[in-house]
Amino acid sequence: MQQSNTYIITFSVILTVVLGFLLSGTSQLLGPIQKEAVALDTKKQILGAVMDAEKIAAMKPNEIKEYYENTISSKVVNIKGEEVTEQEGAAVTAETVDVAKNYKKPADERLYPVYIYHEEGSEDKVVAYILPLYGAGLWDAIWGYLALKTDLNTIEGVTFAHAGETPGLGARITTGDVQSRYEGKKIYDESGELVAVEMQKGEGKDYSGDEHKVDGMSGATLTAKGVNNMFVNYLGAYESYLEKVKGNS
Repeated sequence: MQQSNTYIITFSVILTVVLGFLLSGTSQLLGPIQKEAVALDTKKQILGAVMDAEKIAAMKPNEIKEYYENTISSKVVNIKGEEVTEQEGAAVTAETVDVAKNYKKPADERLYPVYIYHEEGSEDKVVAYILPLYGAGLWDAIWGYLALKTDLNTIEGVTFAHAGETPGLGARITTGDVQSRYEGKKIYDESGELVAVEMQKGEGKDYSGDEHKVDGMSGATLTAKGVNNMFVNYLGAYESYLEKVKGNS
């Protein structure tokens, strides 16, 4: 039976409204769950810079949260190395800083989180300083966390992640094989100049004797370049903070 135009329009409007309410309700219901999942993943990435990946994978979500709370303290600094506790009248914490959004701002306007890894239950016994990194890979964003030993020069470990690098090529930055190449490398040279660590073009060479170079990834030159730029840009932004910590020590 053919329906009138009025009936069709009314039905369409009602269906649209009902679906809108359903989608809105679903979003409100799942929103906190998704937010919690993102927060948990971030904690895993931060801890991954100082812990074995298999150990983290074996931990339950509540165990990760508890361990994070007992071993990680945090603060936010600006490019001058000054601690920032509020912005535009609102409190600021490392966990609430969106590094991706800050990346879109000029370097001197960004907020820079710092995560301090210490012995469990003892904030005075610092083990490493963990710094977020962010940049651009071949196809999309790349990011990670760099852990420095207490000399603020030697790399304890790194974790990398990406939004769209090529599987088997640039996406290999997430593997333990690639990330472990940075362990023990230095970010300052013998003269005290910040030189970071550079992933080389090509793969298969031994750079164990060079404190500032790591082996590259075959077929992923542009992703490697993005990682190198990310290191230089963010370590440069954190340099004032690192120097202040060294001075206080």
